[in-house]
Amino acid sequence: MKQLVQRIKDGEMKVVDLPIPFLKPKGVLVKNYYSLISAGTERTTVESGKENLLIRAYKNPEIVKQVYQIIKRDGLVPTIERILGNLNDYKTLGYSSAGVVIESSSEKFKPGDRVACAGVGYANHAEIIYVPENLCVKLPENVSFEEGAFTTIGAIALQGIRLANPTLGETVVVIGLGLLGIITVQLLKANGCRVIGLDISEDALNFARNFGCDFVLKSSKQEKDTIFNLTNGFGADKVIITAATESNEPIELAGLISKEKGKVVVVGAIKMDIPRGPFYNKEIEVIISKSYGPGRYDPRYEEFGIDYPFGYVRWTENRNMQAVVDLMSQGKLNTKDLITHKFSIDNFQKAYDLITGKTKEFSRGILFEYGEISVFDKKIFVTDKKSKPLSEICIGFIGAGSFAQSYLLPYLKKLNVSLVNVCTTDGLTASNVANKFGFERFTTNPQDILTDSKINVVFIATRHDSHAKYVIESLKAGKKVFVEKPLAIYYDELKSIMDLELDEKFLMVGFNRRFASSIKDIKNFFPTGPFNFLYRINAGKVPLEHWTQFEDQGGRIIGEVCHFIDTLSFLSDSYPEKVFAQSISEKIGNTKESDTLSILIKFEDGSIGTIVYQANGDSSVPKEYVEVSALQRTTILKNFESVDFYHGGKKKTKYYSGKGHKEEVEEFIKAIRRGDKSPIDLTSIYLTTQTTFAIVESLMTGKPVEVKL
Repeated sequence: MKQLVQRIKDGEMKVVDLPIPFLKPKGVLVKNYYSLISAGTERTTVESGKENLLIRAYKNPEIVKQVYQIIKRDGLVPTIERILGNLNDYKTLGYSSAGVVIESSSEKFKPGDRVACAGVGYANHAEIIYVPENLCVKLPENVSFEEGAFTTIGAIALQGIRLANPTLGETVVVIGLGLLGIITVQLLKANGCRVIGLDISEDALNFARNFGCDFVLKSSKQEKDTIFNLTNGFGADKVIITAATESNEPIELAGLISKEKGKVVVVGAIKMDIPRGPFYNKEIEVIISKSYGPGRYDPRYEEFGIDYPFGYVRWTENRNMQAVVDLMSQGKLNTKDLITHKFSIDNFQKAYDLITGKTKEFSRGILFEYGEISVFDKKIFVTDKKSKPLSEICIGFIGAGSFAQSYLLPYLKKLNVSLVNVCTTDGLTASNVANKFGFERFTTNPQDILTDSKINVVFIATRHDSHAKYVIESLKAGKKVFVEKPLAIYYDELKSIMDLELDEKFLMVGFNRRFASSIKDIKNFFPTGPFNFLYRINAGKVPLEHWTQFEDQGGRIIGEVCHFIDTLSFLSDSYPEKVFAQSISEKIGNTKESDTLSILIKFEDGSIGTIVYQANGDSSVPKEYVEVSALQRTTILKNFESVDFYHGGKKKTKYYSGKGHKEEVEEFIKAIRRGDKSPIDLTSIYLTTQTTFAIVESLMTGKPVEVKL
């Protein structure tokens, strides 16, 4: 299928052929008939994409800070290599479309339903898209696909109006009469308001006159007196800013024309250096509207389909979308007459020449239209790079997010293996990864990897809830398996893996720390145990809405603490026997108590380990500290950067880099080449996973829990 994409490095746009997106639970695959270009947003995207990288860095200081933190954590050279690699990736464009459902995993939709779709990364400029159910609404029969493509913009306008909360008869000024502004005007008129439209373009003012504006004026401070005359000397009851500009003029003008105790709602992307004078003197309320409404940017709502209760959140982003299509159906919102241009996706350049001003022609609603598509299969795509010579180890990747691209694939690429196929749920991501690392093919269907007889090794780097499923399917297909932690998030999943009766079960979990040279040197420093371990992890606070916090993803104990249990098992050459855990008690409701806890582990050889996992520490404190003592010897590891070795009253310090990611990949491949067993024995893998389950149980019961297979 065809999709329009933009290269991060230089803003180059092109239409590429990609596999159909993977259908996730509680979502739909939609064949687009039309997608709408959001002139303000996409003009900014296109123009900023062509800017010099230094200029982009200057305009985005927060990103520069993030890069600095990554350099501190991973080093300068690896960070630069990663950034340069990512710059050649392509990203999606578009976020508002309409079409027909062709496949559904949602109870709310069935194939053949006419729908309007929303969301960056979902409602793309593409022939076929995947959309979660809460970002999709059914279109009434009397609403065309062309009109339905405006639904997302309509929901953004409607949310701004809800925040302004205008009442019948009030005068509202709309600053910026682009698509968003004109739809806002119409919705205000449907609400019984008197509307004054402002814009800097004479063409925009003339166009807006046909859509309900009672008055249209040049967006200028010189029109202040005119606006006060039109409002009987009081000023505007409400001001809604729908402009997109780097200028501070709109917010300054809003303060001048607002009434005493007025309200200003910012919907568009503008500069916001709020002048104190007018806003202070009039006690003007300023509100920033967050896109389509409640639910926006909440992954539980958008990705997993968990709706907010109707009685408590009347207008979510999905219900705002539904309200917009209802208004279209009733004839109270006219989007059809907003359409000025239609282009096929192959003629995308003409469309973007319009919105960037390269073509001097007035435009408002610009649509991409998509013809019929004859092939709906999730076919495998071949990259434009030559295949590497076939080697003994032929690898398929299921899941390839930022972790895999940073800590697995760069090392695999250097090991003379054949990277055969990579699978991600999004075709563009799969294409980016394939071209970056030299995969022969890419796909959105995991079965293309599991059923490929050429592939004998599978790497699994998906979200936690699918690890066990793909491990079982890969092992049953006769593949050797590397899976990122955790192995499983439920006991039943773990038991299903353990119970597999296979002649050969080659399985390794990505417990990388045991492979770090610093950890190996610590182990070699001690002749024997038993040991006393103190492992402190300054893990940092993770928002409750982050996917790793969700119950069906296992949480942080199962998802991350497994790392530290495995490290202590490796150092002691022993298995966990019993655990006891306690978490802090907090009155604050925006954190998980179990994110900050102390864990005491008794090992079979008599060693004891205390793991202090904290989310309430200062972010400047290094993440990991490990203290090991036995036989009057002590070592102290500081964040995998240095180790202090203490013996006989003397101290020796050695410096290191890396947490073992490179070494674990190398050991995994070496073991396969030699015909050896997995570098981590299966009993250790199972018991480490079982220990995380025991920690959760101990927190719930307040009692020690034995660890058993």
